[in-house]
Amino acid sequence: MYQTPEQIIAMNKANLEATMRFAGVAIEGAERMIDLQMKAAKSAFADSIQSAKALAAVKDFQELAALKDTLAQPSMEKASAYAKSVYDLTSETQAEISKLVEAQVSDFNKEVVAGLDKMVKTAPAGSEVGVAAIKSAIAAVNSSYDNLTKVAKQFAQSSQANIEAATTKATASVKKSSKK
Repeated sequence: MYQTPEQIIAMNKANLEATMRFAGVAIEGAERMIDLQMKAAKSAFADSIQSAKALAAVKDFQELAALKDTLAQPSMEKASAYAKSVYDLTSETQAEISKLVEAQVSDFNKEVVAGLDKMVKTAPAGSEVGVAAIKSAIAAVNSSYDNLTKVAKQFAQSSQANIEAATTKATASVKKSSKK
């Protein structure tokens, strides 16, 4: 099948635009991750200064024991919140990239089917069976891709639930240990 220069230019332009969209999503995700890490670093630095000041003010072992409990719980809660934020951010970026990949796969499939339809019109008699087999194979691959995408989404939802449960459990155990 012969492609005209205009078709090649249009295909290259579409590929360049898709690449730019992928890069944009990746850069935005990296920016959000850097912002999150900077905020966490600033918060950790401020907390360490406050903890050092509190430790310097300790006069006996009872105050030290009480201080240990008051410092541990907020640190654990912040660590859990940070881990959840990192997970949420990576999940959002991955979801955006998945949408772009799905759109690219859909566009590619449409182009292949359109190309096959053009080929059928100019193909010799009897080639319809071969073209139908190719279309059937494309449909099978698409079905497999859809199933894989559904499984990945279910895995992501399950992971999200597990992270939330682990965060809740860790925070609760720190609270219990600080009460003792």
